[in-house]
Amino acid sequence: MIEIRFHGRGGQGAVIGANLLAEAAFRDGKDVQAFPYFGVERRGAPVTAFTKIDDRPIRVKSNIYEPDYIIVLDPSLVGNIDITEGLKPGGKVLVNTTRKPEELKKVLGDNVACVDANGIAIKHRLGSKNAPIVNTAILGAFAKYTGVIKLEHLVQAIKDSVPTKHEENAAAAMEAFESVLE
Repeated sequence: MIEIRFHGRGGQGAVIGANLLAEAAFRDGKDVQAFPYFGVERRGAPVTAFTKIDDRPIRVKSNIYEPDYIIVLDPSLVGNIDITEGLKPGGKVLVNTTRKPEELKKVLGDNVACVDANGIAIKHRLGSKNAPIVNTAILGAFAKYTGVIKLEHLVQAIKDSVPTKHEENAAAAMEAFESVLE
């Protein structure tokens, strides 16, 4: 089973991102689960969401304590919470940031990639300049960095499932797919 943990803040799209990732994997014939974990439910509060992907039926209904992959939608969380807690050996971390992977390896380990999902979201008018919605962009980068999902399945899931701006969200995912830095 492949387990992915999202770290973000309310309003960035972590929960919808976890659902879109599951939808893209489902389109590839996988069994999936996606679910959030909320503390204080308010915009800007830390949010954790999870996605599980497997070739077989997933029977365990629990949080993810040892993820294979971690997706960080808000770079301010790095250093403020233990983002890599429980990360499996060889696990990978993807961060929404303008920083280079080399700058984050000391904190997050050797398997880290970066994408400027904020910049891409702003370019495609997803959210606002002060509060960009980065979930579709970071999922495009995730598709490239990990190979867990196919870009075409992600784009179709986005077009079928996001509440608004279908084409803009799909374009953001495609741009991030080409922009991820490893």
